[in-house]
Amino acid sequence: MTCEELIQFESQIADLFNEAQILAPIHLYSGNEEEMIRVFEEVQTDDWVMCSWRSHYQCLLKGVPKEEVKAKILDGYSISLCFPEHRVVSSAIVGGIIPIAVGVAMDLKRKGEPGRVHCFLGEMTSETGIAHEAIKYSRNHELPIRFIVEDNGMSVCTSTREAWNQEKLTYEGSSDPMVVHYHYQSKYPHAGAGVRVQF
Repeated sequence: MTCEELIQFESQIADLFNEAQILAPIHLYSGNEEEMIRVFEEVQTDDWVMCSWRSHYQCLLKGVPKEEVKAKILDGYSISLCFPEHRVVSSAIVGGIIPIAVGVAMDLKRKGEPGRVHCFLGEMTSETGIAHEAIKYSRNHELPIRFIVEDNGMSVCTSTREAWNQEKLTYEGSSDPMVVHYHYQSKYPHAGAGVRVQF
């Protein structure tokens, strides 16, 4: 899937939301298409992809058909897209996907099964205790997992760096082999598509 195809999909979802054809919350990507495609160069068929409430791109890049993703979104599951048959699981709870991802990685290792876990989290979540502990545990137990920190600089409507009173975040610019960190800027607000007010 190309950058253009990802953008086209999200634009269609944004239009449907603004036309009130999607009544449940949505969280859209924008501006990180190249980074996502780069991250997915290491994702294999046997791998698991674990996401938070923003997972449209991950589903598409993992191979879930566009029609299936769109249908789930129209049914109100945009922030909790789960396609276990494609090894994609999402959680709308902040930090909620992290222990699930670690558990799946632990299971893969214990059973000696192929595959790896790719856990996506925002930069604010990456600064929480649950993330630090999970990354440390995964490293110390040599689990087949990597954590992808997607940094748009904002925790909902608050600057993440201002919230923590630090100019540089923990994994920003680090060479940690277990963590991928990248910056992006979305054209969309935290929730919705910028036209229709939802909540």
